[in-house]
Amino acid sequence: MLHIKTLDDGLEIFKALGSEIRIEIIKILLENRGMNMNELASRLNITNGALTNHIKKLEDCGIVSISNESAGHGNQKKCSVYLDKILIDMDAQEDFKNIYQTSLKVGHFTDYDVYPTCGIASGTALIGEVDDTRYFAHPGRYEADILWFTRGYVEYIVPNFIPCGQKIDQITVSLEISSEAPGINDVWPSDISFKLNGKKIATWTSPGDFGNVQGIFTPDWWYPNWNQYGLLKILVINKRGTFIDGLQVSDVTINEFDFDYHSTIKLKLEVENDAEHVGGLTIFGKSFGNYNQDIDVRINYSPIADFMGEGNAQDKSDCEPQPFS
Repeated sequence: MLHIKTLDDGLEIFKALGSEIRIEIIKILLENRGMNMNELASRLNITNGALTNHIKKLEDCGIVSISNESAGHGNQKKCSVYLDKILIDMDAQEDFKNIYQTSLKVGHFTDYDVYPTCGIASGTALIGEVDDTRYFAHPGRYEADILWFTRGYVEYIVPNFIPCGQKIDQITVSLEISSEAPGINDVWPSDISFKLNGKKIATWTSPGDFGNVQGIFTPDWWYPNWNQYGLLKILVINKRGTFIDGLQVSDVTINEFDFDYHSTIKLKLEVENDAEHVGGLTIFGKSFGNYNQDIDVRINYSPIADFMGEGNAQDKSDCEPQPFS
């Protein structure tokens, strides 16, 4: 999914989509799950040169991707639609000036309680045995780029290195997730809850556990009847509420947590035992799925209003360099 935060940021995308023939190209590629350039030009009844120009505009914007495939007469270029969704924010944006960004590896969870079917793997090999929850404590888990379980949770501590004297105004989490079915099943709903410091802020129902085609970044050694890719979800909590992909999903606001530069921030992803759809959870990192990212976090912050006022000597001292003992 591509998240366009302002209309100006989306200008090149809008230009690329402002053509009937390029819209037709996208529709054909979606219908056929990709197509080589020669077939596509023939289908559209245009020259290869004309098609190349259109494809380049779509590729430059990240809408389509090009790969080489072997054929009887040598390598041919295959076109595929890269994006599954484009999210455009039409509302006026908050004027955030201070941003701290960080990423969490899939295996860097600090607490867990999971149930089979389950497993964990790096980009090169399984970590331990599948369906054995003990391996979620294996030292090799820090290199994990994918994990999955039927129910339960994993919890992460989000690094909080915003400057002293600052409060947190918004937290944005971006990650690729799906359900977890035995094998794969595109129709396998799962209610996945997001919690901050133990408080549920949102629930999203994953439609399935996707495996119809290999994920773009999923390694070749991975088993074809296992989880291949997920959906990119963008979770935002700010002073107005909690949002997933731009849609408000709860009234829980960032103000309820009083997060500042001192705060420990715990992010939990859970499939609860009493959820309507207990369909598991898969989390994809850089080496798996369709998005070349881990769990990305962005924190927007601003000064605490009275931080430098009277009566805050202790807080101010926290920001002064301390001598080594």
